[in-house]
Amino acid sequence: MKIENRFLKYISFNTQSDPYSTTSPSSKNQLELAEFLIEEMRILGLENVHMSEFGVIYGTIPSNNNHQGDVIGLIAHMDTSPDASGENVHPQIIRNYDGSRISLNEDMVLDPQEFPDLNEVIGHDIITTDGTTLLGADDKAGIAIIMSLAEYMYKHPEFKHNDIQIAFTPDEEVGRGTEHFDLDTFQADYAYTIDGGHINELYFENFNAYQVLVEITGKSIHPGSAKNKMVNSLSVGIEFDQLLPQHKTPEHTEGYEGFHHLHHVQGTCEKTRLEYIVRDHNFLELKDQLNDFKRIQAFLNSRYGYELVHITMHEQYLNMKDIIKDTPEIVEQVEIAMNDVGLNPTIVPIRGGTDGAMLSYKGLPCPNLGTGGFNCHGPFEFVSITMMKKGLELLLRLIRNNVYAKEDMPF
Repeated sequence: MKIENRFLKYISFNTQSDPYSTTSPSSKNQLELAEFLIEEMRILGLENVHMSEFGVIYGTIPSNNNHQGDVIGLIAHMDTSPDASGENVHPQIIRNYDGSRISLNEDMVLDPQEFPDLNEVIGHDIITTDGTTLLGADDKAGIAIIMSLAEYMYKHPEFKHNDIQIAFTPDEEVGRGTEHFDLDTFQADYAYTIDGGHINELYFENFNAYQVLVEITGKSIHPGSAKNKMVNSLSVGIEFDQLLPQHKTPEHTEGYEGFHHLHHVQGTCEKTRLEYIVRDHNFLELKDQLNDFKRIQAFLNSRYGYELVHITMHEQYLNMKDIIKDTPEIVEQVEIAMNDVGLNPTIVPIRGGTDGAMLSYKGLPCPNLGTGGFNCHGPFEFVSITMMKKGLELLLRLIRNNVYAKEDMPF
């Protein structure tokens, strides 16, 4: 099956995860794609294929070379972001993209001036949305690359390799992708998540991440007699947000710069809840950001004269760089493979997190490789079919380099 057809099939499944669910997986619709993948994996000769009670799929491409070389793991996630609809995705395929503006629908345009990543895919075959949903390249492009690898190995038994461990996780987009990941089942020496942007990019640094919940308890009084009595929690919530450093929001930061992001507000005069994510590559600077929240809490509680603001902080994940630095060879071999297939390896800090961050801290070093997906989590998302094909070529070279001496390389 062509890699693009495989991708188009996967995005036909609506697999949005639910940040407010307490189940694993967080949404039942992820299981529909999971069942489809399990059947496909078995058809392609994978062994030990099964889904755990928590919706994690495992399988092994069995060794055909008497177990020579490292056992490499490949991981992608099945869910799509809850930030935009993933239901009834209507993809548009554009062949040999010429660099011009792309009309998604009557009201929305993908313009290279606004989205300069389009300049990276001139001459490529690309897939966009119709402007009403996200696309799902994050991370169904990664699944398509991994499953295309499995199909290639099934059809080419002359391609020698050790065991290759495969896993597809739910709920990565809500920070729970590895919550129930079983390393005793996934017997790999190290792994790579296939989940990212430009195919030249290699990621082994990510944000340290916290969730901060700010709960404000006001004093609700009839507005006709509220003078000097009412404390409107909604107004205090606005005040709280304005007291945070305004230059440290996502729309004002890039690269290694950290941020706080207010992504959900719910409230009444009596009760308001602000939900933030706080991110920084430097853990000490992250702590400074968290202290900003505590200082504002103390200031407002003192100003209003009672325990108006309550804050809960929750660690989500840490920077995998602190783990990967102890196994530099797993990064170096990707750089070698990239050069071998004509790519330009570029180290990029992830302005987010991946399953690989959590897995690295669990004892499985796990950098991340790109897929050719751009503008994720919204209707301007697009993916390069050309880059997905190159991603497959990269994985084949990476695995083959692990088995063969350079002079014995079959290709």
